[in-house]
Amino acid sequence: MTRETTLRRVHIHGGGRRGADAWPHVADPRAIFVSFPADASIEDQAEELAVEFRGGPLLVFAHSIGAVPAVLAAHRLEVAGLVLLEPALYDIVRGDAAVERHIGIVTEARARAAVGDLQGFWAMMRPLMFGGPFDAGRWEDEQPVAAHWATTNLPWGHGMRARMLDAIPTLVVTGGWNDEYQVIGETLAAHGAEHRVLPGAQHRPQDLPGFADIVADFEMSLARP
Repeated sequence: MTRETTLRRVHIHGGGRRGADAWPHVADPRAIFVSFPADASIEDQAEELAVEFRGGPLLVFAHSIGAVPAVLAAHRLEVAGLVLLEPALYDIVRGDAAVERHIGIVTEARARAAVGDLQGFWAMMRPLMFGGPFDAGRWEDEQPVAAHWATTNLPWGHGMRARMLDAIPTLVVTGGWNDEYQVIGETLAAHGAEHRVLPGAQHRPQDLPGFADIVADFEMSLARP
């Protein structure tokens, strides 16, 4: 049996859509799609991965904040390769100006949400995360989205270090649109990861046609002795 047929491909979602819904362009019938409970902490997610996927070589795909539990669990699993899509590994780039600005805005916005000012929270978070200013005329539609982002896990404060990936072949794909993700990709590249920039879909480069070819090249490199 070849390495190609024995690899289990595990897909870990980011902070929005979960399960297969987060990976609409994956056609592999053998693909495994993780769907974390909405209230699971990062630490709980990492533990779930470490328990669920013991045994057998894995090719792990992780998007955005999903990269955090993926990396935390990786040393407890047989990971043949990691494919990280715009990984939100903020802990490894603390001190970078763009990263500290992002963390500062989110911290202030969360403080507003904590005292019941969800609109004030969204006025800060909407332009940061989605572009465009707060629009009172869209508030009724966007309020559930704001409520979600006011309580979702934060991707920093988990003791993440770039050296955690030193022994794991890693492909990092970023969209070239955001300084934070670019510096994360560059930092991982300095530790041996392959960093590819695939512009055109911003935070979801996995939705672009060229993504499959990048992954195929990476898998070929894993198969070489």
